[in-house]
Amino acid sequence: MSQDGAQGRFTGRALAGGRYQLRDLLGEGGMASVHLAYDSVLDRQVAVKTLHTELGREQAFRERFRREAQAVAKLTHTNIVSVFDTGEDDVDGMTTPYIVMEYIEGRPLGSVLEQDVRQQGAMPADKALKITADVLAALEISHEMGLVHRDIKPGNVMMTKRGVVKVMDFGIARAMQSGVTSMTQTGMVVGTPQYLSPEQALGRGVDARSDLYSVGIMLFQLVTGRLPFDADSPLAIAYAHVQEEPVAPSSINRSLPPAVDALVARALKKNPNERFPTAVAMRDECLRVAASFQPAPPSIVPGAPSQSGSGVGSAVFPPVGQSPQTAGSVQTPYQPAPTPNPYNTPSTPAPSYGYPQQGGYQTPASAYGGHQQAPTPPAYTISPQQPSTTVASGGGRKSNKPVIIGSAVVAVVAVGALIASLALNGGSEDPNGKGGSSASASATATKAAGYRGPDTSKTIESTECSEPQESYNDPAKIRVPNFKFKYIASVKACFQAAGWSMKIKYVDENTYGDGAVMDQFPSAGTDVDPKNMPEIELSVSSGNPAS
Repeated sequence: MSQDGAQGRFTGRALAGGRYQLRDLLGEGGMASVHLAYDSVLDRQVAVKTLHTELGREQAFRERFRREAQAVAKLTHTNIVSVFDTGEDDVDGMTTPYIVMEYIEGRPLGSVLEQDVRQQGAMPADKALKITADVLAALEISHEMGLVHRDIKPGNVMMTKRGVVKVMDFGIARAMQSGVTSMTQTGMVVGTPQYLSPEQALGRGVDARSDLYSVGIMLFQLVTGRLPFDADSPLAIAYAHVQEEPVAPSSINRSLPPAVDALVARALKKNPNERFPTAVAMRDECLRVAASFQPAPPSIVPGAPSQSGSGVGSAVFPPVGQSPQTAGSVQTPYQPAPTPNPYNTPSTPAPSYGYPQQGGYQTPASAYGGHQQAPTPPAYTISPQQPSTTVASGGGRKSNKPVIIGSAVVAVVAVGALIASLALNGGSEDPNGKGGSSASASATATKAAGYRGPDTSKTIESTECSEPQESYNDPAKIRVPNFKFKYIASVKACFQAAGWSMKIKYVDENTYGDGAVMDQFPSAGTDVDPKNMPEIELSVSSGNPAS
């Protein structure tokens, strides 16, 4: 529906027997419109969200929508947009569910990020961490009540004129999940592809830790000005969440300290058991990291893409590894559209979608304060469930047409992982840089045109290895330090102080200079047993340009 169409249909109308008088259209998406409205009973301004999709025709959806809105109305917190009322009304002969919310004078977080990206390339890390901590404070309250948001992103976070963070749209995704039978003949999990957790992308049940993954994606985006995973189709993005490792944020924004890299890396673990266990734990770490370094303006690596992605919204598609035959016949793929923007600030639409629910995960919430708690999900596996001959997808940054992708996609992912593994093992060298693969550069290789010398100022203290941080989950274990972008000589000294062993592979790149550690395995923050310390593999820059 166009904006003019929405205005013609809703503006000037009244809902709830004339109580809520709809005025200006504040924002609109493919599934809902948001109007500024006047509450004639309590004499105040409110925001009214009206859903205008096929879902309004389904009694089951309307009932679920009502229950979810009632549950969200019980959430009372400074960082949560309050829900005042919910109901349904007849608009042009169509039953239309609506929610009456607190009216926030401000703008979406995506708009704030866009301004920071234009001015500085990204959001300053201290500002991003404090905003993220406030979002987590809101999630702490919702998770206590067993409510998983399922669609955390900058478009669902508001910033008031006084800088107060407000999270909105709690319960909307869950209500949507129960009401798509007219389109797919099965339950769906609704979300936005760029922010979906791997378990959401696989169509499994979710718990509070899925929200924490989405928060990690959002934090990555705030401090770098770009998303860790993006592609031309929702399916490609979903596979990236399941199969690919994100780059360290400091590889894009050089002003970021290692602690930010470690925080983001833990939040974006594929296995939810390896993420922060609760919103409280992640919030505490955000505040600790924010207080541990001197704030500095962003320093974006030249050539790093910038994309704030503030306008992504929600639609409906099959999950990774499931075909239309198992998901139900999708006759008309849902066309993605921007999430309603309550303050009509400029944003760039991007695709989004939902997935048919599969078995494997229940939908628990974290146990806080004695509230009723569902069981913890079982052991997690990364591989997609129920692979089939075709996978249907729709919507993309460049096209909204349906896409049919064969099982070759799964094979490509598997082959890619195999090649990466062989490359890692085949190109290894000893700590002194000797005896490596002939395909890899060595520390004594001839300096090619464009060679960049070492930056010996990027060092790591030996105590990072000899006195490593304890594991969050097991005091008997330690966390692997972050060696990325540190000069290899200082890293070797660190290893020597702890008596650890390493394996080095030299790679051609001339952005960070000869001897800079470009990658490590196990990754920073991984829990390991110091009594059975694994050999740590390092990829180190040769200083030569990539061929």
